[in-house]
Amino acid sequence: MLMSTYPELTDERLLAKLRYKGIDKFIAYGVDLEAVKARYPESYGAILEDLAAVEDIRVVDFNGHQIMANFSLDALGDPIKYGG
Repeated sequence: MLMSTYPELTDERLLAKLRYKGIDKFIAYGVDLEAVKARYPESYGAILEDLAAVEDIRVVDFNGHQIMANFSLDALGDPIKYGG
């Protein structure tokens, strides 16, 4: 799970950062920020403060099992598919 300062998941600046990290295709879902704040209260504040100073992305959680345990599928937005 990532937090980003970019307005869209398909923003070219975000995509360039992901490509630099070897990520050239993905399926992503928008998640309500209040839900993220409720489930990751300590990380959320620190990441928000960090992102206030720079346009970038930060990892909130890298454990897919834990992310899916924290959010029901109904809590996720429509899927955004990128790449071939």
